[in-house]
Amino acid sequence: MEDWHSPSDTLLVHTSGSTGKPKPMWVEKSRMRESALLTCRFLGLDADCTALLCMPLDYIAAKMMVVRALVCGMRIIDVGVSGHPMASPLIDNEQIDFAAMVPLQVYNSLQTDRERERLTQVRHLLIGGGTIDERMEAQLATFPHAVWSSYGMTETLSHIALRKVNGADASQWYYPLEGVLLDVDEDNCLLIDAPRVCPAVLHTNDVVEYDRAKNAFKVLGRKDHVICSGGVKIQAEEVERMLGKYLDAPFFITSQKDEKFGEIVVLVTEYTDKKNLEDIFHNVLPKYWQPKKIVVVPELPRTETGKPKRTIL
Repeated sequence: MEDWHSPSDTLLVHTSGSTGKPKPMWVEKSRMRESALLTCRFLGLDADCTALLCMPLDYIAAKMMVVRALVCGMRIIDVGVSGHPMASPLIDNEQIDFAAMVPLQVYNSLQTDRERERLTQVRHLLIGGGTIDERMEAQLATFPHAVWSSYGMTETLSHIALRKVNGADASQWYYPLEGVLLDVDEDNCLLIDAPRVCPAVLHTNDVVEYDRAKNAFKVLGRKDHVICSGGVKIQAEEVERMLGKYLDAPFFITSQKDEKFGEIVVLVTEYTDKKNLEDIFHNVLPKYWQPKKIVVVPELPRTETGKPKRTIL
C-alpha cells in the first residue's frame, strides 16, 4: 500500500524464477491500473465484491490482486502465503467473489472435503502460474461457479488472456482481453501486443497453436523446455501431459546434459516405485520420449510462486 501510494510512477516486482533466477523489474503504476480495470470489467467485479489474497506480494500475481481491489473498490481478505488458503479461519462465513491461486494451492484445497466445499463457493476462481492437469480439470469441471485458467507473465502485469475451465463454455482455447492483439513468429512462439499493459510487443518463448480466425490460442509448451535428445526434439510439457493420466504423485519433466545423446529426458517426482514408472514409460510414451533418469525427491522443488523449479539439475 505504501509503495502504491508513493510519489513514484513505478513499482518494483520480480519475475517468478521458473526458468532461472528471479529478476527485478520496475513497472508503471498506470499500466497496472489498466490491467486491473481490464480484469474487473471482464469478470464484473466491483465494490460489492470480496477478493482473497493468498500469494507472496513480491510477485506480480499478488500485487495485481491488491491493485484490482484498490482500483475497483473491492474488499480484500489477506490469509497470508499458504498452500491451503481455503483452510484459513479468516474466511469463515465469508463469500469470496474472486480468488487467484497457483495449481498447487488448488490441488491442496481439493484434498479435503471442507476446503473443497469452500473452493466451490468462490464466484470467480482464477488459476495461473502453471498447467492445470487433466485430473484437476476433471474435478473442476463440475464446480457451480466460474473457474478460469489465466495466461500471462510479469511483463504483461499478470494475465492478458483467459480460458474457461468449467461449464458449457469450457474450452482449451485462450481468448485475449480487450485491446490485446496476438500473432506468432516462424517458430509458432506467441507475440503479444498489449499497449495498455506493456509498452512494446512481447516476443514470448511459448509455443502455441494460433487460430487467427477466432483470435485464440492453445499453449503447447515453452521453446526453452524443448529437449533435444539424440537429434529428436521433445516438448517437456507434452511428456507431462501424457504421464499425468497415470501418475497420482507430483512430478515434472526436465533434462540433463549427456555425452551420448546431448540431452536426456529426466523425471523428477515424489513417486517412489521406479519399476512401475518404467512400465508406464514403456506403455504410454514413444521410445525417444521415455525418461532415461528418474530422480525421486521427498518434495517437488518449486519456486516461491509454486511453479516447478526445472533448473535443479
